[in-house]
Amino acid sequence: MIFIQENLRIEAVSRGFHLITGEVLSAIPDIRNIKKGMLQVFIQHTSASLTINENADPTVRQDFESHFNKMVPENAPYYRHTYEGSDDMPAHIKASLLGPSVMIPISNGRPALGTWQGIYLCEHRDYGGSRRLVVTAWGE
Repeated sequence: MIFIQENLRIEAVSRGFHLITGEVLSAIPDIRNIKKGMLQVFIQHTSASLTINENADPTVRQDFESHFNKMVPENAPYYRHTYEGSDDMPAHIKASLLGPSVMIPISNGRPALGTWQGIYLCEHRDYGGSRRLVVTAWGE
């Protein structure tokens, strides 16, 4: 059994949905030694999240941002957690909706993503800062 774990720091990005597949895979080059296994990517923050979706057309990521902003608006009158800014409580809700991690099967040394799939860093704050991820791969 092979276990690989690396910490990855993603530089601050603007609010929105960003493809990070390449950065994740660059952090764990030894994944090529795993024929069958699993890859987990975990974000260590409560106002950003991860998901897997379309990796080709950037308008998909723009539509995600537009939809989430409509679904979870800023300045809702019932928010009590407001001292960190109007984008903070919606960021926590959005992060909980999408979740802090993704799991991907590994096949023949590569993540078994579909042709049009990529890993997104979902930045829900206007100025979220850099983000820390833990990337773990294991298998045979």
